[in-house]
Amino acid sequence: MSKRQLTAESVCIGHPDKLCDLIADQILDDILWEDKSARVAVEVMATGRRIIVTGEVTTNHRPRIRESVRNALTRAGYSPWRFLIYVWVRKQSPDINAGVSTSLEVRAGDETAHVLQGAGDQGTVYGYTTTETRERLPLPLVLAHRVCERLDAARAEGTITGIKSDGKAQVSVTYDETGIPVAVDTVVVSVQHDADKDLDELARQVKSVVITPACVEHLPITERTNILVNPSGRFVVGGPKADTGLTGRKLAVDTYGGLAAHGGGAFSGKDPSKVDRTGAYMARLIAKTIVDAGLATECQVAISYAIGKADPVAFHIDTLGTGEHPDWLLTAAAREVLPLRPAAMIEALKLRLPRYSELATYGHFARALCPWEATFNYTHQLRQAVKHYARQNPTHQQTATSRV
Repeated sequence: MSKRQLTAESVCIGHPDKLCDLIADQILDDILWEDKSARVAVEVMATGRRIIVTGEVTTNHRPRIRESVRNALTRAGYSPWRFLIYVWVRKQSPDINAGVSTSLEVRAGDETAHVLQGAGDQGTVYGYTTTETRERLPLPLVLAHRVCERLDAARAEGTITGIKSDGKAQVSVTYDETGIPVAVDTVVVSVQHDADKDLDELARQVKSVVITPACVEHLPITERTNILVNPSGRFVVGGPKADTGLTGRKLAVDTYGGLAAHGGGAFSGKDPSKVDRTGAYMARLIAKTIVDAGLATECQVAISYAIGKADPVAFHIDTLGTGEHPDWLLTAAAREVLPLRPAAMIEALKLRLPRYSELATYGHFARALCPWEATFNYTHQLRQAVKHYARQNPTHQQTATSRV
């Protein structure tokens, strides 16, 4: 195996697309505070001085959407009174509501637990975990998130003056022949700034205050590290004034940095009945449980749903050649231990709690107190289930040995 480089990006809270994600999740949070059974699917566009909110909302309370938008703009470092806010929302389609509220299984006579609610959409969701970092995420993504977090903190705290909330980072990491990360090769940072900000001073500040401390825990910044700060030159005009933002355009940032599979469904602005979000969180928990249980060092989980159906139509675990047991055995054991039906996932992951706006920036995984990161409830059960299936199928041990 030869050396290789992997790259991932993250974006700051004021990036136009990420601003739209934040607004959408702020709207969702505020609605869930009043009505935990609400159905929400909102999309946001930010362009120039306009914020446009559209989508479907079904709730017993009157949502204060414009107030939610203004709160999110303030959190992102923008003055809300400089924006015109347009809202066009309607109720969820009764056909979709019927399929989600009464699953295909119930209509067929099934009365088992957690089968009442069907999936809110069709599609495949993916979860991924690696032992590469303690966050169980690829190192380039972890570093890119940390750079953006520190950049936002430097602006908010005044550690670096003259910068604004639109920005992004990209980190390239070099891996040795065994797949171990050995060096930070390149860091690219672009951040909006005041017109009179000295660009050389900005570059020095970003390197010393943001980049170096963001990376030092994992890999040091050295003389060989290529650091590019605002490589395009001036970045005075930014935010929605420079680029139109939309929800769901930073899917790799939200998940695994493009270094694992993605089903294409966005998270922000969607209530937990939407398996785009709920299924992806559960897929992450399953993958992380397998790795934390010592059953693999890398794992990718795929779950496919049909709208209105509670049970997934497909479920597969791929340990990418690192598993202690065959993937089919781990798949069977995980299906037995971890919930896959929408209602059961919502209950297990406590997804009716309004905390989504806290996840809208710097990724939805490796976040403190998120139930889809807490594997301790399942690791022992999963090991026991794996042992059970291994005893039932002793010939798999020979296959595993020959693979190694």
